[in-house]
Amino acid sequence: MSKLKDQIAEIIIKAVSDTGYPVKEIFLDKPKEDKFGDLSSNAAMTLAKELKLPPRKIAEEIISRIETGNNLITKTEIAGAGFINIFVSDKCYKDELKNVLSEGINYGRSSIHSGQSANLEWVSANPTGPLHTGHGRQLCLGKAIANLLEWTGYKVTREYYYNDAGNQMNNLALSVRARYMQIFDKDFPFPQEGYVGDYVKIIAENIFAAYNDTMKDSADLDFFKKEGEKYTFDIIKKTLISLGIHHDIFFNESSLYNNSEIEQTLEAFKSKGLSYENDGAVWLKMDEEKGFDKDKVLVKSSGEPTYRLPDIAYHIDKIKRGYDLIIDIFGSDHGDTYKEVLYGVNALGYDSDKIKVIIHQMVTFKMGNESVKMSKRSDNVYYLDELINDIGADAMQFFYVMRGANTHLDFDISLAKDKSEKNPVYYLQYAHARICGILRNADEVFPSYNETNVTELNTDVINSPEEMKLLKVLSDFPDEVISSAKTFEPHKIITYLNSVAENFHRFYHNNRVIDAENKELSLSRIHICLAVKQILKNGFDIIGISAPDRM
Repeated sequence: MSKLKDQIAEIIIKAVSDTGYPVKEIFLDKPKEDKFGDLSSNAAMTLAKELKLPPRKIAEEIISRIETGNNLITKTEIAGAGFINIFVSDKCYKDELKNVLSEGINYGRSSIHSGQSANLEWVSANPTGPLHTGHGRQLCLGKAIANLLEWTGYKVTREYYYNDAGNQMNNLALSVRARYMQIFDKDFPFPQEGYVGDYVKIIAENIFAAYNDTMKDSADLDFFKKEGEKYTFDIIKKTLISLGIHHDIFFNESSLYNNSEIEQTLEAFKSKGLSYENDGAVWLKMDEEKGFDKDKVLVKSSGEPTYRLPDIAYHIDKIKRGYDLIIDIFGSDHGDTYKEVLYGVNALGYDSDKIKVIIHQMVTFKMGNESVKMSKRSDNVYYLDELINDIGADAMQFFYVMRGANTHLDFDISLAKDKSEKNPVYYLQYAHARICGILRNADEVFPSYNETNVTELNTDVINSPEEMKLLKVLSDFPDEVISSAKTFEPHKIITYLNSVAENFHRFYHNNRVIDAENKELSLSRIHICLAVKQILKNGFDIIGISAPDRM
């Protein structure tokens, strides 16, 4: 419908111009109720203050210059304080049906960001163990958002940032070494802050298989760290692949040190008078007027950098790479810390406006009435691979994405396992599978229906209320994609697809699709089914789930 909206917006702009009133940007919204038309504009209300005239009077002047009763606009009405409601011809929606069918897998794609590049950094878990369900929301959000960006024309670089140094990796090294030593001495002490998952034992057993007892006397923690990192990263990457997630870049924090970017960032703060030393630590001066109540440590007195320093250097690195859009996806525990990083980026003269940060809220997992608790340093860990095995990759992707990132998510594992229409992903996929079943029947009754030239399809026979309502919903898909991508909210696509499925089931219930005695009408309804199937498939591709032919 985006092309249609543009066309109608131009008509309103011309009508405003013909009145002699100043021309403003025109916004068209979809009314909440069908009785208020197909589109609504507040053009008159935006002019009222400047013209010092009642909005309804301005609206009357505008609509008097809009031609109606044609194949585009059937009528216009004034509602409320001065809204201009526009009723679109049914022919427009019938023509849009042909567009859906002719554009196929590309219907809904736009070029509004063609020629622009985007960097999406997400997941970014350190390789200290397999990905667990606490990582899942970020994984699935990032996958869907990357798809959304590509559907609006961006060339997307998918990036994974990780740290192979620091205390977490040291704890992994100590854990692996302890498990290796326990092969020879079961009483060998395990570190208090160690990782106790079974995967650590597997790493130790792999080392024993390769090196036997030759590492018993080794104090080389780097060896155990590298063995642990290699094994856990292999697992992480396999999990990502099983979810259809790939990253173009795996960016290692240590490269910032090796390339002197950390040193250069520190020197830049110092040269600009933005940092100072106190009690052996390096501090970043924070601006109280920008909401910071105290200065922040960049380098501890021990010489160890805080997260702020490498994160600032990393974001500067991304800015220098020339992306038009840079997106970070973080958990709610980063709700305040990312602001400090962006402050540091700005303080060094870099434009952080192109950096968009998405903060997702926590997830509560339930199995029936029982909550599933997770701890990466305990045996009671529910890993993502286990969740995939329990409910399937599609259900996992869908459930993590079906609510807005800024809201708390209750993940009902029992519901995700359910094989009925109570399960929201099953409900949508069943609509697709049901259409595939209808089309298999159509193959028997009208075996040549696929040979129909879409441009010659007789849409005059499409007249029932359910048919027209369904066509109107289908025509919204391009706008829904643009809207969802603009705010990085893939759950809006799910809300839209639910409307598609609901209206399809209503259409199917009230209208016989295949009637051997009425070929013209049957062909039109079969092609409506084809269009619904295509839009469901395109929406599923964005969300990141499959479109099954049978269920």
